[in-house]
Amino acid sequence: MPKPDATIVLVVGSLHHDIMIEADHLPRRDETAVGRRWYPKFGGKGGNQAVAAQRAGGATRMAGAVGKDGFGAFLTARLDAEGIDRRFVQEIADLGSGMSVAVVDAGGNYAATIVSGANLGIDPRLLDDEALWSGVGALVLQNEIPEAINIAAATRARRRGMRVILNAAPARVLPLALRTMVDVLVVNAVEAEMMGAEPVTDLASALSAARNLAASFGSVIVTAGSAGLAVWTLEDEQMTLAARMVQVVSSHGAGDCFVGTLAAAMARGAPLIEACETASQAAALHVSAQPDPAAAQVSDEECSWLT
Repeated sequence: MPKPDATIVLVVGSLHHDIMIEADHLPRRDETAVGRRWYPKFGGKGGNQAVAAQRAGGATRMAGAVGKDGFGAFLTARLDAEGIDRRFVQEIADLGSGMSVAVVDAGGNYAATIVSGANLGIDPRLLDDEALWSGVGALVLQNEIPEAINIAAATRARRRGMRVILNAAPARVLPLALRTMVDVLVVNAVEAEMMGAEPVTDLASALSAARNLAASFGSVIVTAGSAGLAVWTLEDEQMTLAARMVQVVSSHGAGDCFVGTLAAAMARGAPLIEACETASQAAALHVSAQPDPAAAQVSDEECSWLT
C-alpha cells in the first residue's frame, strides 16, 4: 500500500509537439483551407495531463519518450519549465518525437492528426525503476502509448496499492487484463459509445452510459460536451454535473485539463465526486482562458469542454 504522504501524480503517457493552425473553418475533404496563423504547442494527452496536474497543485512525474530532435528538446524544456519531474522521459535516437497538426476554427472547434513516433518506443524496463514509484499516489494512463506499457504500468501500480486512472482516448478495445486494474475510467461521449455504451446525447444518457461501463471498470466518468458529465462509482454512487456557462475560446486540450486536475485532487485524497467538481471548474476555465471563476461566468454561452 502507498504511504499516507504519497501524493505524487505519475503520468505514463504520450508527448507530442503540436502545430496549431487557426482558420475560419475546418477544411472539408479535398479542400485547402486558408489559415490565419500557426504556432507550436506542447501536447500529447500524457504531457497535457501532467501539466494540468502540476498546475492544480499536485507534484507530478512524467514517464514517456521523445526523439533526439528539436521537437524532443521543445517538449522536455516545457516539462522543465512547469516543474514536472521528467527523469523518466526517455530520449530515443532512431525515432522522431511524437507530433500532431491541429486546425482550430473561429468557433473554437478543432480537428487533429497525430504521428506517435517515439511514444510507441517506450522501453518497458523503465517501469522497473523503484524511484519511478516513490511517493506516487495516483497513476494516469491514456491510449496514445502501446497497450503493453499501460498494462505493465497498471500492474505495478496496483501491486503498490495506487489508484489507476485511465483516460481511454482514443477509444480502442481494452483487454480484460487492463480493465480489471482500472479504478477510474474517463471517457467522452464518442469513446463511451465506441466501448459499448448507448449513444450519449444528454446528462441522462451519459449517466446510463457510465452505469453500463461501470460493470467492467468500477468507477466511470462520462463527459457529455456542453451538457456536462456523469459519474457512476464503484459503490454505486451516481452524480450528474451540468457544464459551467462560459464563453468558449477553444476546446483544445480541455479533456486533458479535466483528467490532470482530477488526478491531482484524487492524489491528495479527495473523494471522486469532489475531485470531479474541482476538475470541471478547471476545464471550464481552460476553455474560456479566463483568469478566475468570476470572470468566466457569462450568460447564453454553453461550455463545450470535454467534447
